[in-house]
Amino acid sequence: MRKWKSCRERNGDRAGGRRQAGPPCIFGESIYLCLFTVVFRLLNCFLVQTSFVPDEYWQSLEVAHHMVFNYGYLTWEWAEGLRSPLYPLLFAGIYKVLALLSKDDVLLLIWLPRVVQALLAALADVKLYSFVKRLDNTDTARWVYFCQLSSWFTWYCCTRTLSNTMETVLTTFALCSYPVEGAKMGSSRGCLLLVALAFLVRPTALVPWAPLLLRLFWKEPRKQHLLLSHCAPVGLLALGSSAILDRVFFGKWTVVPLNFLQFNVLHNLAAFYGSHPWHWYVSQGFPAVLGPHLPFFVHGCLRAPKRHRFFLLVVLWTVAVYSALSHKEFRFLSPLLPLCMVFCGHSLATLTRWRKPAVAFLLVSNLLPALYMGLVHQRGALDVMGHLQGLCGPSAPPQASVFMLMPCHSTPHYSHLHCPLPMRFLQCPPDLTGRTDYLDEADLFYADPLRWLQEEFAGNSAVLPSHLVFFSVLEQDISPFLFSNGYEKTATFFHTHLPQGRIGSYIYVYKRHPKPL
Repeated sequence: MRKWKSCRERNGDRAGGRRQAGPPCIFGESIYLCLFTVVFRLLNCFLVQTSFVPDEYWQSLEVAHHMVFNYGYLTWEWAEGLRSPLYPLLFAGIYKVLALLSKDDVLLLIWLPRVVQALLAALADVKLYSFVKRLDNTDTARWVYFCQLSSWFTWYCCTRTLSNTMETVLTTFALCSYPVEGAKMGSSRGCLLLVALAFLVRPTALVPWAPLLLRLFWKEPRKQHLLLSHCAPVGLLALGSSAILDRVFFGKWTVVPLNFLQFNVLHNLAAFYGSHPWHWYVSQGFPAVLGPHLPFFVHGCLRAPKRHRFFLLVVLWTVAVYSALSHKEFRFLSPLLPLCMVFCGHSLATLTRWRKPAVAFLLVSNLLPALYMGLVHQRGALDVMGHLQGLCGPSAPPQASVFMLMPCHSTPHYSHLHCPLPMRFLQCPPDLTGRTDYLDEADLFYADPLRWLQEEFAGNSAVLPSHLVFFSVLEQDISPFLFSNGYEKTATFFHTHLPQGRIGSYIYVYKRHPKPL
């Protein structure tokens, strides 16, 4: 079998006047590898049709929709200046182009941002392959690439419009530029630029990069040159451009990373949205995110070269820092997955006799959760928005309105309707005044749903919404209100096999038919 030279080797041959056959190159790798990765991630994109967390809409697409079309809803974080508009600006650019071309169809508004995110994820996959190839060798890089593509959690998250997803992409790009001893290529300035961009998108990017940047500074013989010629210009450029962007968006001077730090760390107000014990990432989060790759990660940590131990230290350091915070989520671990896949790839590269069974195990055991989570679990939140799109357009019923009687932000909003249909949902902003007895609107509603509805609409049937949307667990509690006000069930959407608390297995849509006088 003929072995092709790498793209970099062939580029060197061309520079020396020698012709070398082989596939064309793009991004420093074979175009066939790049095309396969792009097709794979696009397939990934269209096979993920479920919701994960509210932030994938409310902190990205909803903000972009509000920027371009001047209607919608911005959550309390944007009033407090806790989020950078940098990431939503990417999608706002897409929306603006569609609007200028008069192609702002709701399906394009939903899917084009995800397609763009899928393309960025594909490029990150290729860059991870390139990083491992220059760090180790081509064989190991291939197994790391396989592990990356076979990861169920990467499949589940990497095409979603989450700031964590973009943080993961930028972290992978920065890793590819990270100078490593004994490895060719690497650019301190390029790495610093990408880290700064990741930090602006999501300040938590500094956690895994803090030890990596300290190591870079420690190993640099010309420390003053690194600080003055690389760190200072990049830092000033990043902070200056961020300050200007925030000034334009918020209408006042504010420092978003500082606001983010004060809210999430110093005041620990993020715990309002849930808290977990300190060991949650170790006992549940990390094992669930790695899934079937976990034993290969452990094995890879034992078999990888000694120079990789620092990357393991980065993983352990990040998990330890995140464990100190009360509010914990699976998605916060996403930026660590590329580093974890490096160790998983080393595990497969060192296996000989058991390699084929290991590959088969990883494929089958990751395929099942990837398809189930992507196509089945929590799909009702998106399906119901597709149904509500029928309330828009020339054939829509007159004076239609919607009230989401669900845990706040359970569904997307105007980014998935793209029409100024009156919509209301239960509010759940945290208390920023320090009250111990604070209850948000959603808590007040769920304390006694029937009484809340009767008091909210007492003696004023004219303001009753034409449509109510709620989870099936609520139906029995509010059935007297539904019957007395002429509501009838018109649609049912499956949501999950694992209902819990306020989340039911199905989502119901009720339409009001006013009784004749």
